[in-house]
Amino acid sequence: MIPNTPSEESSLLENSDCATHDAAHHVSPHIAWRVGAAMYSFIVLGLFQSSIGVMLQPLSQHYSLGDLHVSFIFIVGPLGYVIAAQSSDFVHCKWGQRGIAILAPLLHILGALGIAVHPPFGIVLVAFAAVAMGAGFLDGSWCAWAASGSMANTVSGMLQAAYSVGAAAGPILAGNLLPAWHKPWYDWYYILVVISVVELFILFFAFRHENASKYRNEKHTEAVSTRRKINPKAMFKYLATWFISLYFLAEVGTETAISGWIVSFMTRHQNATPNVASNASGGFWGGMAVGRLTLGVVTDRLGVGRATIIYFLITIAFQVGFAFVHVPIASIVFMTLIGFFMGPMFASGVVMLTRLLPAELHVAGVSFTASAGQVGAALLPFGIGAFIQALGIGIFPFAVVILSILALLAWVPVTRQLPVIPSPSPIEDYIGEEDNDPLLQ
Repeated sequence: MIPNTPSEESSLLENSDCATHDAAHHVSPHIAWRVGAAMYSFIVLGLFQSSIGVMLQPLSQHYSLGDLHVSFIFIVGPLGYVIAAQSSDFVHCKWGQRGIAILAPLLHILGALGIAVHPPFGIVLVAFAAVAMGAGFLDGSWCAWAASGSMANTVSGMLQAAYSVGAAAGPILAGNLLPAWHKPWYDWYYILVVISVVELFILFFAFRHENASKYRNEKHTEAVSTRRKINPKAMFKYLATWFISLYFLAEVGTETAISGWIVSFMTRHQNATPNVASNASGGFWGGMAVGRLTLGVVTDRLGVGRATIIYFLITIAFQVGFAFVHVPIASIVFMTLIGFFMGPMFASGVVMLTRLLPAELHVAGVSFTASAGQVGAALLPFGIGAFIQALGIGIFPFAVVILSILALLAWVPVTRQLPVIPSPSPIEDYIGEEDNDPLLQ
């Protein structure tokens, strides 16, 4: 999605490192609109994702479900995400970015409407899967588009910050407005239907010219010039794909576990009111938004690898404090600080991946590794739900500490990978490297 030939996009997301300064001052209105539209769609993603934690308790009460049964929401959502993410490259080649801009919001609308009418729980699970499919299309597509250029940390951080803004607003709005208006939990999803309709119009207008022909011409220029046929499966021959997949599995799983269970932990273990518990969840996502907006400069100065390790160590320290301090107000502060330092972690993984894979594998690579993150988002919160049902809700903060340590251990080998070095000449690359190049079938 980031062209390798000169175009109006190159002013924002050019691959040359020397273009960073110029790109920051020569952003066309069309590109600015596309970035803004992508940010709005990430706000919508955040609203959907963070709402799950707030809705977990009333939903389980409405359908008379235990902790283990309601945890199936964490399974079906990532399943839908993975299906969409693995179909993303096909949609791009068939309909371009415009296809993503139409299909993803439609899935959001249908999924939110399916939950809002509160049918039997089995159908609700299908609706959650539809919402997650929309997220899968948008997440992998826009992240790969944003992270491929010299302003990768800035643009990726803007998208992830937009996601966190939506995720911070979701628990606060749903946890406070619905009780104040004396509305049932499922009315929140009618609000999300309206927001998703707006998303459809904004994305379609912003990406209406980004068809399949333009995508193929821009993204596949390098492969055509060297007479090579792109094989998306070639990404599996790069160790970076597997290391970052493992990292996303642990990091996204930890993030989802915190978001999914923090409200239940606060209300059941610390006897906090639903409003206070929702504010803890909102504080976590709000901290992530601020971290993603402000820590990009620190990340650039220290380097992605070193900075992320430091963020992990600080995060784990605050998580230990959260585990042993049982005062609701202090818990909100800890959650906000934890979110702040976890903020850049996902974007750092995407940026690192785009440095370690050839440009024509970025969409497929980001989609696959993000899908691995969704596997973690399914298994880890579901596993915590099983442990909570067996051992009690008090085990939650200690499980989060263990998951964060595992994510840190998964990140270390990523920092030891060498970036892809482009061939000095397309002809030389074709003649001399054909037999060894993993991009070749």
